[in-house]
Amino acid sequence: MARKVLVLGEVRDQSLRNVSFEAIAAGKTISEGGEVTAVLLGESVASLAQEMIHYGADRVITVEDAKLKTYTPDGYSQALLAVIEQEKPEGLVFGHTALGKDLSPKIAAKIGSGLISDATDLEVTGGNAVFTRPIYSGKAFEKKIVTDGTIFATIRPNNIAPLEKDESRSGEVSSVTADIKDLRTVVKEVVRKATEGVDLSEAKVIVAGGRGVKSTDGFNPLKELSDVLGGAVGASRGACDADYCDYSLQIGQTGKVVTPDLYIACGISGAIQHLAGMSNSKIIVAINKDPEANIFKVADYGIVGDLFEVVPLLTEEFKKLKVHS
Repeated sequence: MARKVLVLGEVRDQSLRNVSFEAIAAGKTISEGGEVTAVLLGESVASLAQEMIHYGADRVITVEDAKLKTYTPDGYSQALLAVIEQEKPEGLVFGHTALGKDLSPKIAAKIGSGLISDATDLEVTGGNAVFTRPIYSGKAFEKKIVTDGTIFATIRPNNIAPLEKDESRSGEVSSVTADIKDLRTVVKEVVRKATEGVDLSEAKVIVAGGRGVKSTDGFNPLKELSDVLGGAVGASRGACDADYCDYSLQIGQTGKVVTPDLYIACGISGAIQHLAGMSNSKIIVAINKDPEANIFKVADYGIVGDLFEVVPLLTEEFKKLKVHS
């Protein structure tokens, strides 16, 4: 059953986030051979349209307006609803990011649709799109289908593989004018606390520190290792509460939920709240002085030792591997 699917492309600092391409792949699966149309919202986003097509979108619709320069739920919902009204899609896919989590319920309520949030897997069986999503802080998984109306889902970053980029693909790029008015929120300034570099929620490698790093300077070896691996630095709530780092790095039930290919936990005991944010990582390496630490129960590889001795050794070994590769 071919379906028309709209996918929201997420733009940050004039570039597309990886989850935009993962959403296209999900849209392709849902569409079952139908048309996948990407939507880009912002002040000046038309230049990014071709990249969406290269990753599998059949068409791209842009809505450009100075009021969309920074995200506001009112502005983005008005722009997106204008596109939905014109296209009348049978499916919608967003990334399960801060923006997607905020915007998707608002859109679902406006169009009278259900919403499957935080999907980590997707397959089509018997004409139904079957979504897998974690429940009980990742301790169990449930499968959900939409039985009536628009298929609307948000997908967790780093879980659904994007299609291979094909620069020979071409597609139509058009624009829609939305009447954006009565904004209740106006963003005057964006102050970034997060460190520059790889986005934590989309990083393929994360090196995270807990109370065991002992101080702000204790994160330095972790940063060096993450730089060598091209990854990002994260932290447990304990490290954030102790003022060793900013809360923007927090991973866990009350922080960011991440699913990197490699998660290296340094000096993290493994409280259940932290495990909820990283236990679905593909490979978990734990470094802790306490052999009874809870983190070892979810780790694929465990190293019992002082992180200040082990992490620099790992860094040196990875440097050697990179030189020879």
